[in-house]
Amino acid sequence: MQRATGVNRRSFLSSTVAAGGGLALAPHARALGANDDIRVAVVGFRGQGGLHLRKLRELSGVRVVAVCDADQDVLDRELNASRKRGEKLAGYTDVRKLLEDRNIDALTTATPDHWHALITIWACQAGKDVYVEKPVSHNLWEGRRMVEAARKYNRVVQYGNHNHPHSTGEIQLETDRLGEIQVVWSSLNRGRTSIGKVTGPQPVPKSVNYDLWSGPAPMKPLMRKRFHYDWHWDWSTGTGEMGNNGIYPLTEVRLALGQNTLPRRVLSLGGRFTFDDDGRTPNSQLALFQYEPGPMVIFELRNLPSEKGPKTVNRRIKCEHGETGLPGLSGEPGDTGGFTAHKGHLFNFISAVRRRNVSDLRADILEGHLSTALVHMANASYRVGTSHTAAEVRDVIQDRGGEATETLGRFQEHLAANGVDFSKSQMVLGPWLEMNAEREEFVGGSDTIGRANQLLRGSYRKPFEVPQQV
Repeated sequence: MQRATGVNRRSFLSSTVAAGGGLALAPHARALGANDDIRVAVVGFRGQGGLHLRKLRELSGVRVVAVCDADQDVLDRELNASRKRGEKLAGYTDVRKLLEDRNIDALTTATPDHWHALITIWACQAGKDVYVEKPVSHNLWEGRRMVEAARKYNRVVQYGNHNHPHSTGEIQLETDRLGEIQVVWSSLNRGRTSIGKVTGPQPVPKSVNYDLWSGPAPMKPLMRKRFHYDWHWDWSTGTGEMGNNGIYPLTEVRLALGQNTLPRRVLSLGGRFTFDDDGRTPNSQLALFQYEPGPMVIFELRNLPSEKGPKTVNRRIKCEHGETGLPGLSGEPGDTGGFTAHKGHLFNFISAVRRRNVSDLRADILEGHLSTALVHMANASYRVGTSHTAAEVRDVIQDRGGEATETLGRFQEHLAANGVDFSKSQMVLGPWLEMNAEREEFVGGSDTIGRANQLLRGSYRKPFEVPQQV
C-alpha cells in the first residue's frame, strides 16, 4: 500500500523541518524534567478556546497558568471561576502583555481567524510553543510566515484541526489496486440561518476592547447584529464556511492524495442565496482544484437545508478501475467524537513540547498551511468573480469534463429546491487562477490576477502588522 502521489508525509515533514532548523529543537526556555508541568496559556476562549481550557485541565503534566481575551466579561468569568477552584490564573486583555510573561511555556489560541498568524509569530519570537486553531491563517502569505517563524525560532507549532486524519491513523489510497486517480469528490453539509440585517452601525459590547479585538483588521463600524461568532462571515475577520468547516474535508482529501504542494489551478463559484443579511461570504460554494500531476478535486459546500434536492457526493474517487469511497474519518466535523479527538490532539501537542521534537506532531504548522492554502485559493477565485446566469456558468464548467458538469447540475438543483429562482438569480463565477506553487502566488498579468494576489496577501492595521521578515 502506498500514497497516491508524492512522498510519505513523515519523510516529507522530516526533510522540510531539517532544512529549516532540525527536528530536535533547541532547549526549552527552561529545563523540563520528566515530571515538570508544561505551563500553558489560552488566548481567546469564549468559544472553541473554552474547550481548550477544559481539555487541557484533563491532561496530566499540564498546568493552565494564564488566559487572555479582549472581552473583559469573558475574562472575568473565567478568572472568578478559577478562584473558586483554588486555581491561580493570570488574566490579560492584551496578548502582547501575556507574551512577556516568563511563567508561560506554550499557548493555545482560538481567536477569530484574523489574529491567528500574528499571535503565532509573536509567540514563536517570545520563545513559546503554539497550538493554533484552524484555519491557521487569514491569508496565504501570512501562513508561510508562520511556518518560517516556527522554524527560525525552533518552536513546536501544532495545526489545531482536531479532525486531522493523522489523529486517528494514516489515510492511504491503494494505487496498485485503484490505478490512476482522475477525480475526487468531497463535500460539507452544514446548515446555517440568516444573521439578520441592520440599518446602521451597531454598538460594540461595552465589555470588549474593540482596538485589541480588531488587531490586524480594520477597526470599522460594526455592521451586524451579533458581535461574536458572526465575524466568520465578514472577509476582514473570517474566511467563510470554507475556512470554518470546509477545511476538515479538504485536509482529508489532500492527505489521502499525498499532496504536499499547492494545486496548479483553482476555480470557485457560488453565492449567498436566500439570506438577505449582512453576511459577506457565500453560503453555497463549489470549488474545483486541479493538481498537476494529480487528479481534479471537486468540493461542494452547502449551508442551506441539504435534505432538499439531490444529495452531495461525499468523499468518493474516480480512478482507472471505477469509483470507490475515499478513506477518511468517521462522522462530520463537530460531532460528539470530536471532543475526544480534541483532547488527543492537544495531548499530542503537549507531548511534542515536552520532547522538543516536531516530528512527533500529527499536524505540524506546515500541514496546516498547505491545507489552509486550499481555502484561500478557492475564496480568492470566488471574490474576484462576477455574476453570471446559470447557463453561462455551465458553459465555463463543461470544459472540465462530465464530472464537474454533473456536480454543477446537482448544485443548482439543490439551490432550486431551496427556493432559488435562476431566472431571476445569478451566481458568482470566479475565474480559473493559475498558481505558482513555489512562489505561492497566482501567475498572469491581468488586473484580475493582481486583485487575486492581493487577497492572498491581505493588509494590516498598525501596530498589528505581520512582519515581512519573521
